Amino acid sequence: MCMPLLRQWAGDPEFRELVLPRGSKSSAGSGFAPPTIVVGIAVEPEAFQKIHAANGSSKLADVPPDQDATEFELHFEEHIELDILTTREPGGKGAIARFLAKFGEGIQQVEIYVREVERATEILGARFGLAPVYPATRAGADGTRVNFFLVTTPGGKKVLIELVEAKLK
Repeated sequence: MCMPLLRQWAGDPEFRELVLPRGSKSSAGSGFAPPTIVVGIAVEPEAFQKIHAANGSSKLADVPPDQDATEFELHFEEHIELDILTTREPGGKGAIARFLAKFGEGIQQVEIYVREVERATEILGARFGLAPVYPATRAGADGTRVNFFLVTTPGGKKVLIELVEAKLK
């Protein structure tokens, strides 16, 4: 869904250096390796509870209070990662509630891990003409820093890309 865009963006050497390689959400590296990509899937609260329970009731992410979301991660073989998201306020005005009301359950976002979210945001704006959803980087789940881009894929579909700067350990 986002790989054609990511390949295009990776043509910029500085952006390419900011993208974290697969399996390395907080370490440095050189060159362009397959990126760490996490697919965020929005589900209704009832489905969220069932999926959470069926997967061992893993730790919920620490989502900032101003964001209408509850989430947890699922990790599979071969670096396949999913964020399962739901709204805290069904029918509310939060991003996940609005997504569910408009589109129903499904892929809500694609996360790309980067070393510096501000610099990656600047590059996408200056060199690719993309406007971030938020004028400044904001707090994300579990101490990350994030910004979002609603972009059109080469196939004409819209996808929400979340740039995520992992918390340094």
